[in-house]
Amino acid sequence: MAKSDLLNKIINPKTGRTLIVPMDHGIGMGPIKGLENMTDTIDKMAKGGANAVLFHKGIAKHCMKGRKDVAMIIHLSASTSVSVDPNAKVLICTPEEAKALGATAVSVHINIGSLTEQQQLKDLGWVSGECERLGLPLLAMMYVRGPNIKDPKEHVALAARTAFEAGADIIKVSYTGSIESFKKVTGGVDVPVVIAGGDKVSERESLQLVKDALAAGAAGVCMGRNAFQSDNPTKTVRAVAKIIHENASVEEALQ
Repeated sequence: MAKSDLLNKIINPKTGRTLIVPMDHGIGMGPIKGLENMTDTIDKMAKGGANAVLFHKGIAKHCMKGRKDVAMIIHLSASTSVSVDPNAKVLICTPEEAKALGATAVSVHINIGSLTEQQQLKDLGWVSGECERLGLPLLAMMYVRGPNIKDPKEHVALAARTAFEAGADIIKVSYTGSIESFKKVTGGVDVPVVIAGGDKVSERESLQLVKDALAAGAAGVCMGRNAFQSDNPTKTVRAVAKIIHENASVEEALQ
């Protein structure tokens, strides 16, 4: 299957938008709330209308056999919360392994400004090349984290542009706090940009964040804890999907 066809499984070709639910937290934090039973959680995300779910290769191997109701992104990067430097991401899977497991796409996590930025960028370049060779879409999760970073929001456009120039097909970044400032992020690249769902907040706040990002040119959201740790995950995902794909207002989505 061509890369463009795989991208269409993640980004709705009718709307040009997507709702991705990342559930790669287990390696870093263990079986946190909402991720104790991955098969059940994947069911809830798919029923709510998520375009894609994202996790590591072990989950893909054991919890996605035979599923075709939601696209699967296999995450290649990892670190744990007890590491000496949690920002030092390493690769624990290859694009070739991910393709063999049936991945629709792969993702990598890069911390711009971290002490290991050089190695992470080297890994990004290698993964990008492998994805081109294999015809796999690449989602680059670009964060601004490091000892010399005073205000991460000031460098989000740089992080996005770095991923674009390295060959990413979809870019995930943190929202910069305003529609005007985020337009500088989306305006600096020619591929879809999705925002990180952010810290756990109220459902209304989460939906408003998505609405604002879309107004600034975002193609959707990569929403984790605000989705799978919701009191009603399926309902929450459905509400986000209404905003993304139906241009619903926050009030309409909450109904």
